[in-house]
Amino acid sequence: MHVLKIALLQIAPCGSLENNLEKGIRACQKAKEKGADIALFPEMWSNGYRIYDRPANEWKTEAISSDSRFVSSFGKIAGELDMAISVTLLEKYREGARNTLILFDRHGKKKLIYAKVHTCDFSVEQNLIRGEEFCTTELDTACGPVRVGAMICYDREFPESARILMLQGAELILVPNACPMEINRISQLRARAYENMLAIATCNYPENVPDCNGRSTVFDGVAYLPEMEGSRDTCILEADGKEGIYLAGLDLDRLRQYRKSEVHGNAYRRPEKYGILTEENVREPFIRGDKREMRECFCMKEKLDKR
Repeated sequence: MHVLKIALLQIAPCGSLENNLEKGIRACQKAKEKGADIALFPEMWSNGYRIYDRPANEWKTEAISSDSRFVSSFGKIAGELDMAISVTLLEKYREGARNTLILFDRHGKKKLIYAKVHTCDFSVEQNLIRGEEFCTTELDTACGPVRVGAMICYDREFPESARILMLQGAELILVPNACPMEINRISQLRARAYENMLAIATCNYPENVPDCNGRSTVFDGVAYLPEMEGSRDTCILEADGKEGIYLAGLDLDRLRQYRKSEVHGNAYRRPEKYGILTEENVREPFIRGDKREMRECFCMKEKLDKR
């Protein structure tokens, strides 16, 4: 039986890069003591996602390189602990900064660098550089190889994010988060796991961090079991709001067997019918846009009403 133990590090930042490094390493050590195979941080751990209460030109100076001491320290401790670590940071990138996850395997090797594709451009994240693609990697674990991908927070709002990762073979999606996790956002994660037949692990900041409330989750994606009548809840862990390290065991054998026999995911898709999803100039129905677009649509409506 292959059970992958996932530790969600639902911890609060300490106000500085160095303190976050020290606290993060301690959290990884505690996760290993609990038996974790992989540890996941909340979003932008390097500066605690402190970008909402300060000018952009101030917090951009806190961006660090993907090869910085902060990042490489987690690679080092991953190798020492024989545990994969998914650390997050405000990454210095080109002439700006981006919201990034870096995954180290249990040997300390950097396996994945993912930058948030769906930045919250309606707010302060418009000052970040967007990521360019979704990607997966084969992660060596004590349970054997596992295909892993990543999304970050707002990415979950778009079904295409998880769908692409599923099509790349993802069995597990890691989701760092920094916002209130309420019923609808949690339901999105449940849906992404169900419709793609994969596991989704989300780590949020605890309730003592502004605009966050904990409730980190793991969904295993297995909705039906042969011995059960009807469906089951795919949520195998939901943390409360308190700071802590929460551990979930993902049954990989059950997930893989389920993916061979069930009807979701890639089983009966008809991609030749989905062309509109990639058309850039689709304008109807109009759902929120910039002020110019809103004025254009209002004027068009007025003309139609006068006919």
